[in-house]
Amino acid sequence: MADTQYFIEQTKALVDKLKSICGSAGLGNDGNEYKIIVQIFLYKFLNDKFAYEIKELDPKLKNAAKWEDEIQKYSDEEYKKLLFRVNPGSAHLQREHYISHLFNSQNEPEFAKLLDDTLIDIAVKNNDIFAVMTASGEKIQLFETISNYISDVSERDNFARSLINAVVDFSFEKMFTQKFDFFATIFEYLIKDYNKDGGGKYAEYYTPHSVAEIMAKILVGDDDVRDVTCYDPSAGTGSLLMSLAHAIGEDKCTIYSQDISQKSSTMLRLNLILNNLAHSIANIVKGNTLLTPRHKDGNNLKTFDYIVSNPPFKLDFPEYRNDLETKANEERFFAGIPKIPPKIDPEKPKMAIYLCFLQHILYSLKPTGKAAVVVPTGFLTAQNGIEKKIRQRLIDKEWLRGVISMPSNIFATTGTNVSVLFIDKEHQGKDVLLVDASKLGETIKEGKNQKTVLSAEEKNQIINTFKNQEVKEDFSILVSYEKIKNKNYSFSAGQYFDVKIEYVDITAEEFEAKMNEYKSNLNEYFEQSHELEDEIQKQLELLKYE
Repeated sequence: MADTQYFIEQTKALVDKLKSICGSAGLGNDGNEYKIIVQIFLYKFLNDKFAYEIKELDPKLKNAAKWEDEIQKYSDEEYKKLLFRVNPGSAHLQREHYISHLFNSQNEPEFAKLLDDTLIDIAVKNNDIFAVMTASGEKIQLFETISNYISDVSERDNFARSLINAVVDFSFEKMFTQKFDFFATIFEYLIKDYNKDGGGKYAEYYTPHSVAEIMAKILVGDDDVRDVTCYDPSAGTGSLLMSLAHAIGEDKCTIYSQDISQKSSTMLRLNLILNNLAHSIANIVKGNTLLTPRHKDGNNLKTFDYIVSNPPFKLDFPEYRNDLETKANEERFFAGIPKIPPKIDPEKPKMAIYLCFLQHILYSLKPTGKAAVVVPTGFLTAQNGIEKKIRQRLIDKEWLRGVISMPSNIFATTGTNVSVLFIDKEHQGKDVLLVDASKLGETIKEGKNQKTVLSAEEKNQIINTFKNQEVKEDFSILVSYEKIKNKNYSFSAGQYFDVKIEYVDITAEEFEAKMNEYKSNLNEYFEQSHELEDEIQKQLELLKYE
């Protein structure tokens, strides 16, 4: 634990150093700052992971004072054989790609160009491993040039030197025995300034790790699952998918995702690399899931074993809304598509796009599939419209496994109260567990916003209650599908809790005393009322017309 904390602190210090370098170059809070920091961080990470792996393959490298010097003794053929044995999900680096090589070359002219060329060459040579696909089939490579973000050409070499000097001393190598929880902390710190809700039209809300863990652990339970597919149609930076993969086992699942934001797709790629899931990078798609879903089996949409999603709740999409309303999409969007508002306000979108994502998720689940989806709590009780139709299908098909109503402000970036739907297409004949966790958590200040944080005990309380199907007074209740139908398909736990009237036994003498007290008070109030009436009458008689 002490080693873990040490490496977390060292990694945070490294990220801060990179931010400071960008700030000194006039790129602080610049739109391109995150691209530079993420790319240099990733280059450093891949360099050190490569070093870790080749040392495991050759004891001479592991025992050498400087492995870079020892590996220079390899012939080209020996080096090629070594690369062949490196994990296929890791970057395959040439000797000129090492950070140490750049560090030793930093006094050469046009050093910034050397750094750029090195990154591009790594990206090209590892394109099959790390490229992200677009909906049209094009590939977005791992790295792009960095120095061109510095407008003053004369400053580019110094900027590039500063970046390499920042990463040369510290090594990630001893960290590769760690699991997801460790890298989640690093990832959250790395992206914290670049994942705010002011990210333009497609706001990228980061799902809190506690919520992601609750969703994953309830979905997977204690099952030993293997060779399964996991999907998020609005993946963002991938925190939900990472938690799900961690609960299943990174080597037991394949990740699929799609997101319209290139920034999110870039961050998700980084998250997969950090979490030993690089084998799934080929399944990341940058594109519009609703309009052009990329993942298919032949001509049909691909279906998945597990789906997790925290889709955008409201987003106006008039430019392609009517394109979704086709005969081919009748079953996918069975409940309908939100209407275009008469007036579009970019600051206050009105179209409930999450309803389209929710229908897409139901369509994309295998007949044995399970899903966990974040929705606004208002969805649970809406009296009509698309919301009601979706709830009816979940109950009529007996697919709803349960619902958890989360505390308010569990997402610091939105004031909307949220709940999580748990869907299981094999839940027929069982009761539905409704949990009201809205009173849990501690409110803290995060920037300008209030945020509710769940303690470890509260998080485990929710998970265990759900897994064990426990009924707890004013917290959780099991209800039948028939009872939900009779309650107008309401998914709100509070509507099913018993209403209890508290009463206290008293003696006849105590009752008599209380009644006399009430009568006395009432008589006093009546006397005051009469006095007030007399005063009003007097004041009215004094009024004269002038």
